[in-house]
Amino acid sequence: MTDIITLADPRVAAVTHDECGEPLVDLRDDGRLRLDARQADDEGSYAHLRAGALHRLVRAQRLLPAGIRFLVVEGYRPPDLQRRYFEQYAATMRQAHRDAAPERIRELASAYISPPEVAPHVSGGAVDLTLCDHAGRELPLGTEVNATPEESAGACRTDAPGIDAEAREYRALLRRVLTTAGFVNYPTEWWHWSYGDRYWALLRRVPAARYGPADPPRPPA
Repeated sequence: MTDIITLADPRVAAVTHDECGEPLVDLRDDGRLRLDARQADDEGSYAHLRAGALHRLVRAQRLLPAGIRFLVVEGYRPPDLQRRYFEQYAATMRQAHRDAAPERIRELASAYISPPEVAPHVSGGAVDLTLCDHAGRELPLGTEVNATPEESAGACRTDAPGIDAEAREYRALLRRVLTTAGFVNYPTEWWHWSYGDRYWALLRRVPAARYGPADPPRPPA
């Protein structure tokens, strides 16, 4: 974890938030971004983003070369689901590192799943995404979206060595257009980008996050 600020870092939790009140927007209704269903939930939470994050994501997509689009895998994640994901992966880390202290387990787990209390996805400002062609076929970025550090041998890290030139080029493209639009990357996951959350505020040296935890979207009447 050298030179990588993880979401378990106390500096992330120390960031306050000044909730701006932007609503969660359903990307299925918006229609400007292609959605993947692999993380779909019954409530449709995965398809939601804060309005400001969506605006910037659409702006970033316009910067992509002709024939390439974003493929959005997951946006908002309800707190209960985030907690369940974290606890499950932390249990895996405890099995693999039986002598590790709780603080170390928390750090190891946060390389893949954020601690619930600081999770970018819970704010509605984070998005997991990849690139696809005009027909929706995923482009090769070196690993599957959501590949764990263990199953990818660390290739899930944005700057991982050993990935081929094509994957490196596509990751560089993601970085270029998304940082231009104001997002920050979580460097242990090439697919994870966020705007307005605590991690974003820390990396951008903004006094406070724009987004606190968002309430789950209401189901359609």
